[in-house]
Amino acid sequence: MSIAVPTTPLPQKPLALTLGGIFAAIAALHLLDGELRRLALLAIGGGLGVALYHAAFGFTAAYRNLIQQRDLSGIVAQAVMLTVAMILFATVLSDGEAFGLKAGGAVAPLNVSLVTGAFIFGLGMQIAGGCASGTLFTAGGGNARMMVVLVFFCAGSFWGSLDIPFWRGLPSLGAVSLGREFGYPIAVLMQVGALAAILGLLWLWGARLKKPLWDRKHPLNGRTLLQGPWPLLLGAVALAVLNYATLLAKGFPWGVTWGFTLWGAKVAEMVGWDPSSSTFWAVGWRQGALREGVLVEPTSLMNIGIILGAGIAASLAGKVAPKLAMGWRPFLAAVLGGLMLGYGARLAYGCNIGAFFSGVASTSLHGWVWIAVAIVGNIIGVRFRPFFRLG
Repeated sequence: MSIAVPTTPLPQKPLALTLGGIFAAIAALHLLDGELRRLALLAIGGGLGVALYHAAFGFTAAYRNLIQQRDLSGIVAQAVMLTVAMILFATVLSDGEAFGLKAGGAVAPLNVSLVTGAFIFGLGMQIAGGCASGTLFTAGGGNARMMVVLVFFCAGSFWGSLDIPFWRGLPSLGAVSLGREFGYPIAVLMQVGALAAILGLLWLWGARLKKPLWDRKHPLNGRTLLQGPWPLLLGAVALAVLNYATLLAKGFPWGVTWGFTLWGAKVAEMVGWDPSSSTFWAVGWRQGALREGVLVEPTSLMNIGIILGAGIAASLAGKVAPKLAMGWRPFLAAVLGGLMLGYGARLAYGCNIGAFFSGVASTSLHGWVWIAVAIVGNIIGVRFRPFFRLG
């Protein structure tokens, strides 16, 4: 009697070499131009792609697991990520400078636009099956449906940019930075205390960890570091450190969706749209971003790095196997979800990364409001998933 022996997928070396070659070519381009900051941002983006893919660090699945299974593991990992990032960010934001570059946090106003956008984004997360960073790393890993989401994410984000003047004209309470109000050490302690209280309340509500924070089934060694999977806790720490590295290299924390807005605007411009016809795009620095290449603008460059990094990680793990066939309902969910993600992110000053992760790490109150409203959207979005045949 033969015994089936589990096998590890073999690395897809030709694909890994191809993607690695593209990554190296872009890096060489910036190195030859003497653009060391851009080179650093590309490298950080690649690292983010690898960490996101190997740790399968998704915000959408974490919220869905909490809602449906009362599984706290993803939420605890996010709390660890936020705590590490807060502490690291405070060392830079308290001085307002990093390596001679003016540095500032992701701080945005509390307004109707934020609340509306966060709700739409949260709803879109569950229908699309991913958030902004999740869309990038899963698309980079070969997920065909998420490639559709990415296209419509860009379209929705561009659409949102055209409507921004209306939304920003609605009531606002202004921006609130806890670090500026109380000092960064006290602000960090306040936020860590809030995270601990939230986890405690969720635990009392009945949620429990179903997986250890350090996944002992997949110990970290040379093979798992290269091919995955990574422990969720390692992914959380890696994302916090790489967001801090982004702050040092760019002077501003990690964001994703501005790159999608820019890509959508570039496509619109190619088919005849005039940027000067839009209040949002008539601003000088945004027109400057439109003139820059996608390999030059910092957020766009990092997004490309994430896609390539995730693609390299997936190919080294032997897991790139796109399935182009999909039913009309999953396809419709990708279209609608992508549009919601893009439009919501533009209204809400970003996504799980730019608004929530970077916002809370910057001690901005808008990050807390964003996640509270987005969770409500997620709860409703989960109920729509069966209709769209989403497992």
